[in-house]
Order: sequence, then structure tokens, then C-alpha cells
Amino acid sequence: MSAVSDRLPTFPWDKLEPYKKTAAAHPDGIVDLSVGTPVDPVPEPVQKALVAAADSPGYPTVWGTPELRDALTRWVEHRLGARDVTHRHVLPVVGSKELVAWLPTQLGLGPGDTVAYPRLAYPTYEVGARLARAAYVSYDDPTELDPAGLKLLWLNSPSNPTGRVLSKEELTRTVAWAREHGVLVFSDECYIELGWEADPVSVLHPDVNGGSYDGIVSVHSLSKRSNLAGYRAAFLAGDPAVLGPLLEIRKHGGMMTSAPTQAAVVAALGDDEHVRVQRERYAARRTALREALLGHGFRIEHSEASLYLWATRDESCWDTVAHLAERGILVAPGDFYGPAGEHFVRVALTATDERVRAAVARLTA
Repeated sequence: MSAVSDRLPTFPWDKLEPYKKTAAAHPDGIVDLSVGTPVDPVPEPVQKALVAAADSPGYPTVWGTPELRDALTRWVEHRLGARDVTHRHVLPVVGSKELVAWLPTQLGLGPGDTVAYPRLAYPTYEVGARLARAAYVSYDDPTELDPAGLKLLWLNSPSNPTGRVLSKEELTRTVAWAREHGVLVFSDECYIELGWEADPVSVLHPDVNGGSYDGIVSVHSLSKRSNLAGYRAAFLAGDPAVLGPLLEIRKHGGMMTSAPTQAAVVAALGDDEHVRVQRERYAARRTALREALLGHGFRIEHSEASLYLWATRDESCWDTVAHLAERGILVAPGDFYGPAGEHFVRVALTATDERVRAAVARLTA
């Protein structure tokens, strides 16, 4: 076991503990804006679907029920503008983090292969490469990468942590470049329904992929859009030639979403109203926090989508973390997401309205 764990970096969130203690000592309590974990209720129709499916004594299937696959294909076409999507084009997974961490291994990558991901990125992209003993490289523009040995290219739009959205033109150019060089593209689109100043586009849109899913797969999650982080519900959509072998591997590995969760996902994807309501909650929190941060001397870059504000005071991110912790506010240091984030902090919108009001009051005092 040590041989596996030795491949991994130090778990970054452990470094935040002293600052969390400082923030928790505030007389009015901590406002935790560090981890983007949902705090609002699971939508009632989703809870009811989960309860109705609670009597599920048998094993669920890895591919999911036909009803689940129908829901996934409908949503991909309705929401993302994809065309001619069949059951072979979709695959449920046990939360998107599990998928990201184990994808290079499941693809059979290893020494001599390279995984690429954005310069500022979710740390699990690197972790997945390390677990597979593959090489890894970060990029500003993926089309400037050396394609030799490059087997897996991660895109992330809207971005975690920056909230940056890749334009349709950028996506189209990247997909064309990857196909030219035989590079598999996985596009992490878990925040695609949370665009504020931009309308995010999927790689599954025909304007991006030319009507073909060859060599492209998108990753989607219900954690943020439906407050289902506790359910571990996500899915893939795209190239059947990639998803078919992954399905077989995941069957052998027992990587199955629970039957009640599958029923809950069907309900969640069939209801747009709760997504609208949740978007309004986040939009209000975003406006309040953004104005307070700007008034406190911060500059905000990108952040046109997702559940974060990418903010800086042009100093070490740890100095900013300490500054806010003294005010009872905990945020994530930007260097968790790569050296390029060393002067930024990530401020999550995932706190209750009451806690957001408390943060605003402390920033404007």
C-alpha cells in the first residue's frame, strides 16, 4: 500500500487546518467558503424518488437501468444540444472525482504515456496520472503541447478553480487538434449549468465536434446543479468506442451507482425547476460576495461561471488566507490548483444565505 500512496502528493486540504481553527475562533463563528460543498436542501422530487426506490435488495447494474440511460440521453440532447445520442453514448459513474482519479488506470495508461490538464486545475487530474504511473503536464493552450506520448487531454470548462469558460471556437480548435494527433479528449463540464457572464458550451455540441463523437467524452455531475454531492451521482457521455471498454472494466470492478441513487438521478434530470431555483440562490450569493470582495480591495479574474470567485490582493495566497481567517472567513489558497495560483484564493458560493451575509458584513466593516 505504501508503494501506491507514495506516488501521491500531500493531501492539500490538511495544510488549511490551522487557518480553519483561526476562523472558527471568530465570535460569530466561521464562514467556510473553502470547499465547494452544497449546503441547500436536496430537491423534494429527488428525495421522494430516492425513498420510493429504497427497497432495492438486489445488485444494481453498472450501466444503470434503462430508465436512467433514457434520462441521460434526453438530458444530453435537451441541455447540451447533442444529436443522435443512444444508450451506447452514456455511462453512469460513482461521482466524478472517482472517475477522474481512476480514468488513466482504466484506460490502461502507464509509464511512457502522458496526461495533460490545465495550468490551473482540480488536483485530481494529476492524482489520476500518478496512480497510473503516467507522466503529466499542464498547459495554457493545449494545442501547443507536444503530442508525442500524449494519450489523455483533460479540458475543464467552466473551470475549477477560476470559473473561466472556453469559447466554442477554442473548443472546436482543440478537438480538431486532438483528433489530428490521436489524443483522447475528456472534457470536465460539471459546472456547465452555472454560467453567469458566459454561456458554456459542451464538446458534445455539433458546432464543436462536427457531428461526430469520435475521441471525445464529456463528464457531468449532479453534485452542484442538484445538491447531490452526498449521492455520488455523475455520468459520462460521448464516444461509444471509449465508453464500451470502460463499462466492461467497471463491471469487473463493481463500480456501480446504487439503485436508489439511479432513481434519484432520473428524477433530478427530469426537473428543470429546481435547477432554476438553485441558480437564483447562487446568483444572489455571488453578487453579494463579489461586491464585498471588490470593496475590500480584491480583484476578481475570470469567474464568469461555476461556483467560485477567483480573487487576488496581489500577494501570497497564504497571506490572503490568513487575512480572511482573522475575520472568520475561510477560503482555499490558489496554489492548491497549481503554482500559477500562488497569488489568488478561491472563494466558494456554497454557504447558506445567513453565512454569506455574515461574510459580507465582515468584509465591509
